[in-house]
Amino acid sequence: MRNHVNGLISLAVILLLVASCSPFKPRVRQSPADELPPTFSLYTAESEPAKRWWEEFNDPELNALIIEMFSENLTLKETWARLNQVRALAVQAGAALYPDLTGTAGAFYTRQRSGNGSRKTVSNDNYFLGAVSSYELDLWGRVRSGRESALLEASAAREDVNTAAMTLAAEVAQRWVNIIAQRMQKRLLEHQLQTNLTFLELIEIRFHMAMVSALDVYQQKQVVEDIMAAIPMVEAREQLLRHELALLLGKLPQTFLNISREDLPKPIEIPATGLPADLLSARPDLRAAGMRLWAADWQVSAARADRLPAISLTAQARYGESDMDVLFDNWLLSLAGNLTAPIFDGKRRAAEVDRSLAIVDEKVSAYRRTVLTAIKEVEDALVSESKQREHIKGLERVMATARKALKEAGNRYRKGLTDYLPVLTQLLKVQGLERNLIQQQANLLGARISLYRALGGTWTESLIH
Repeated sequence: MRNHVNGLISLAVILLLVASCSPFKPRVRQSPADELPPTFSLYTAESEPAKRWWEEFNDPELNALIIEMFSENLTLKETWARLNQVRALAVQAGAALYPDLTGTAGAFYTRQRSGNGSRKTVSNDNYFLGAVSSYELDLWGRVRSGRESALLEASAAREDVNTAAMTLAAEVAQRWVNIIAQRMQKRLLEHQLQTNLTFLELIEIRFHMAMVSALDVYQQKQVVEDIMAAIPMVEAREQLLRHELALLLGKLPQTFLNISREDLPKPIEIPATGLPADLLSARPDLRAAGMRLWAADWQVSAARADRLPAISLTAQARYGESDMDVLFDNWLLSLAGNLTAPIFDGKRRAAEVDRSLAIVDEKVSAYRRTVLTAIKEVEDALVSESKQREHIKGLERVMATARKALKEAGNRYRKGLTDYLPVLTQLLKVQGLERNLIQQQANLLGARISLYRALGGTWTESLIH
């Protein structure tokens, strides 16, 4: 008996040493991102340390809103829950690397009565304790490959949390900008309403003096009524934006949100963008795509290892006796080893290898697409902000010219050289430019927020659940 046990132990040690080698371990993969551009097309290649970009807007209320979003947003809570699920799956995938141990215990009582003339009754009780352990030797690395794949999936799920946090921070900041822009629009409309009412009073005076026709009065009244009709829509848009922001914070739509700022912040100079290659480590969605590609490589290794023979060991110990006092004096120990090898499975295992290889091809394409999308998003944001700045400067020049034209038209109208139409035309032009300028300033901030989101960063690593 002792020789058999020693032989099994020696065999187990040898097999464990063999199992420490992974013949199907994936080779180190070169970056599948293909050739990247050396720089972005517009700005410097200098890179700045990762930071919380929204703090550059210098608004404590915005900072508080984003911090609250990190803890209360329901979408972010969903991603944390998915991360916990994937981490649990990773633990399950690695459990087979260790022997399992199951305890057993029982007690039973029997009573037998004979049917002969003596009517003898025999009773018996018995107790037992035992333990059973089984272990599959991971000769070809199948279990280890599955565990590595699951660990990489868990890391990718953490990057999904980081991606969601970056996206939601940008969404909160964008809603904050739009709310302030609508507030500015309302204030501007109220100012324009007062200006137009003043113009209407002056025209009515001139009408009563028979200096102008009723048409001038009706035209100016129409301008006043247009402004009055526009104010409720601006108020509605602001309220809808507040509802969206409340939802991002995990609150009811009617929740009061403290946003006291009256004017849009001025964006600072465009930040250093770094190199396109920096995105591979700065953007969590790229890191997640890379990890899922490596996880697929490990799944190929597991599928290949599954086609080879497997050896499992089983050990069982049991103590049992009818008398509890001598329970541990009677025991049984058994050791067993089993070898299983696939002979014919209808090409099921081979098809699994092919499927795993096809998944790798899919992940390679997905990774390259994600890389190209990331570069495109940075380029789009850079172009948008650059051209938006040019557009705003152009609008400011148009505004200055339009105000001069309005002043000149007013002078000519007061002298009776023209009717009211030139004044009305220039008044509408100036007021339309004023409203458009506010919207374009908000669009400029939106482009900056998109740039920060596209550049990524490592600040999300400090987030905890």
